[in-house]
Amino acid sequence: MSLSSTLRFSSLLHRLPPPSLRYFSFLHHHQHHRSVSDLRFFSSSSPRIRPVVQSRRRDETPTDDSENGSLLVKDSNGGSPGGGNGRFTGGFYLQCMNWGFLRKSRLKNVLELLVRFWASFHPHGDTAVYDALVRMAQDFSLRCPLIQGHGNFGSVDADPPAAMRYTECRLDGLTEAVFLADLEQDTVDFVPNFDNSQKEPSLFPTRLPTLLLNGSSGIAVGMATKIPPHNLGELVDVLCALIHNPDATLQELLEYMPGPDFPTGGIIMGNQGILDAYRSGQGRIVVRGKTDVELLDSKTKRSAVIIKEIPYQTNKASLVEKIAELVEDKNLDGISDIRDESDRSGMRIVIELKRGCRSVNCLK
Repeated sequence: MSLSSTLRFSSLLHRLPPPSLRYFSFLHHHQHHRSVSDLRFFSSSSPRIRPVVQSRRRDETPTDDSENGSLLVKDSNGGSPGGGNGRFTGGFYLQCMNWGFLRKSRLKNVLELLVRFWASFHPHGDTAVYDALVRMAQDFSLRCPLIQGHGNFGSVDADPPAAMRYTECRLDGLTEAVFLADLEQDTVDFVPNFDNSQKEPSLFPTRLPTLLLNGSSGIAVGMATKIPPHNLGELVDVLCALIHNPDATLQELLEYMPGPDFPTGGIIMGNQGILDAYRSGQGRIVVRGKTDVELLDSKTKRSAVIIKEIPYQTNKASLVEKIAELVEDKNLDGISDIRDESDRSGMRIVIELKRGCRSVNCLK
């Protein structure tokens, strides 16, 4: 897998000045206390030996701009930054509540939500918006899905999702905590929508870099990017360590986040590709599936190779068909049968071996 130069993890973080990390307004440095951040509950790692930063109290008032952890916004009314956009932030969040799109709301029909979305924010084709919504609900595409989907939202076999009138969705709890929690703090400017009928945020003040959390893949004029997803707990740990020590080296950061974490699992072969990607922005990561060997018949000693995890963005149906073609063309020996027994409990591809065939030879 080739990573774009946009993933300049160590070099980019060293070039960023301290104010660029101020969007973590809930973090505040304190050397004499050991506490946790507001996002530490996302982390599954054990407590670190190094002291972590202390969370900022919501009732604290910074004395000057240098201690203000939030972004400065432009006040269109010429007053304080808190008075320019306050009436719009609450209205935007209230609109999401009225639409019934929040986590505590009941599931809403996707077609109803998209019609309101097109009328308010995106007056373009329905295919692009629905495809983006479907991908944000797929647990095999995103490490942490942003939308809770109900219905047919596609599968790892590249099956298409159902029509939007047959599916339902709502925001995930993580999405509210990361994207919407700080809208009331006037951290970003609100701009008119396409017909100037209402206001919309110019960008979302996210508490986490979702570009690294869920990855990204795309191509534009003269450039391309392919960033793998990462583990949520490890990402929070490395951000806390970086805020505590902005001069941390790449090796120190790798202690908290050793590499990508793909939603479909798999095994990364070697560490050199990861080091090259984090150091220079370009690297080749080889991922193989995770297999297990089961004994089918103790008398005949026939066994089978069970594939439980496959590489990221691999079409499972195409993988099974490719293995079957190799067996038919005599390019792969020792296999008597192959079938897909995957269900809602997990992935399971069974490759039955012929009598006397060793599983090691088949895996090679």
